[in-house]
Amino acid sequence: MIEKLEAVEKKYIELTEKVADPEIIAKHEEWRKLAKEHASLEEIVNCYRDYKKTLEQIKENQVLLKEASGDSEMEELVKSDLEELEEKKLKLEEQLKILLLPKDPNDERNVIVEIRAGTGGEEAALFAGDLFRMYSRYAEKQGWKIEVIDSNPTELGGFKEIIFEVNGHGAYSRLKYESGVHRVQRVPTTEAGGRIHTSAATVAVLPEAEEIDIEINPNDLRIDIFRSSGHGGQSVNTTDSAVRITHLPTGIVVSCQDERSQLKNKEKAMKVLRARLLEKAQQEQNQKIAQSRRSQVGTGDRSERIRTYNFPQGRVTDHRIGLTIHQLANVLEGELDEIINALIAEDQAKRLAQME
Repeated sequence: MIEKLEAVEKKYIELTEKVADPEIIAKHEEWRKLAKEHASLEEIVNCYRDYKKTLEQIKENQVLLKEASGDSEMEELVKSDLEELEEKKLKLEEQLKILLLPKDPNDERNVIVEIRAGTGGEEAALFAGDLFRMYSRYAEKQGWKIEVIDSNPTELGGFKEIIFEVNGHGAYSRLKYESGVHRVQRVPTTEAGGRIHTSAATVAVLPEAEEIDIEINPNDLRIDIFRSSGHGGQSVNTTDSAVRITHLPTGIVVSCQDERSQLKNKEKAMKVLRARLLEKAQQEQNQKIAQSRRSQVGTGDRSERIRTYNFPQGRVTDHRIGLTIHQLANVLEGELDEIINALIAEDQAKRLAQME
């Protein structure tokens, strides 16, 4: 581990010099790439330097302990310091092991989230709306920005489908665990008999793809323009501004009608298409390393039932890690950190076990 950390620190020092070099600063793209790499190493280097400093302090205190032989008061003080330093050393070692784990290259990216109503009719659509509100609240607490790309609202205020973008540092690193089937158990507002129904909605979290990640041949696209429509098919736009893009080689279809500008709708639709193509490529790659995927906490299978929101009991259960919390109202208000932190910790623990 020390050899790896020494190599990381050496690389960090080299990058520190490079990002301050006027010649490299003049080459904006190269400088941006190096600055990003430099920033990604900062946390682990700071932690390693703190670790080395702690080791030095332990050595110094061990010398002091020998010198204080016979002075019971001094010995007690030094022993107390040593205990604290040894505890700090163990914590830093655990932290360094986690920081050395291979990082998901998508972790720092923005994300595109797709929520679709599943089984349960109108109640499922209302639940999809609840999930959108939950993620909107969570993004707001994180200081992230949300932009709706496309939506298919229902008369009662739910969504058959809603696609939105989340812009913010590390958005994918935290939201990637939300992909899968979310289940709700409650008495629907549409149910007069007061019986508890089970409905579901599917969430897909896609890392936003840049143009350099996914190369799309314009000849592989069929672009159709149509008129946007609102509730009950009423026209909300007098011009043909809605855009539907079909990627012919894969059959992936993306449409966007939220903007009044045809150009903006096309840009948004292309953004979703790139994200879906990136996800497809990554899924194909993951199938080749399926064994390692099976050992990790679920972060992408849309068919996997991951969480249940039980209204009568006021509880939320994440089935992947067996976590149940009785704070349903808070969770739906965007208080997701307890669940997400537990999922991250479980994922890290499994990957650390693999390395041992």
